[in-house]
Amino acid sequence: MSLPRGRHRFHGAIVGVGSTSGTRIVVGRWQASPLGSFADVMIAEPDGTRVLLAPDEAVAEFVSTTYGFDRVVIGPVQVEIDHGSGGVRWHVVAPGLETTIRVGRRPLLGRALTVVPRRLATAPFWARLTDPVARVVLRGVRTRGSAGNGRREYYGATDLHRVIALDGFWQGSDLGTLAPVSPDPGFGFGSTPRRPSVTSVITTVDVR
Repeated sequence: MSLPRGRHRFHGAIVGVGSTSGTRIVVGRWQASPLGSFADVMIAEPDGTRVLLAPDEAVAEFVSTTYGFDRVVIGPVQVEIDHGSGGVRWHVVAPGLETTIRVGRRPLLGRALTVVPRRLATAPFWARLTDPVARVVLRGVRTRGSAGNGRREYYGATDLHRVIALDGFWQGSDLGTLAPVSPDPGFGFGSTPRRPSVTSVITTVDVR
């Protein structure tokens, strides 16, 4: 399914992590979108190969024509968020991938994001204003830019938490432990912060 021309919004959260194995992972968990509720995973392997793990053809078509990948794999993508006594954990299972990501506290920036009125924080004009700041404060991040097929994207962040631990396997190999998201995975104009984080976000995409 191709989205029609116009402005579309995706409401959810993005977690970006690096690992000591050199594999970098970006997980999107979208609670509301023109494609329904879904999760997808972007993998950058140590040699730079970029892989998209998508739950169905519609998601694969939209994401792969918005961002850049060398390979697309379609199969079940499951993300469960556990709010247990030991803190918040994301459990992610997708083709070739199984990982648990432990989430920590809000940094000062996260607290600042929560006080910005939601309507303002998610407006495209606000993304244009905050983009120069984001480039300096969060290495690896931009809040607006050009995507594939002439699309424009705007990221409206409403919350931020640090990631404090990671374990799991990709293609049968141990991911190792948590590391910075470096080098930049190169999926798009601003994939994820260099420091492992979970960002609550509304992404606006203008399809032309």
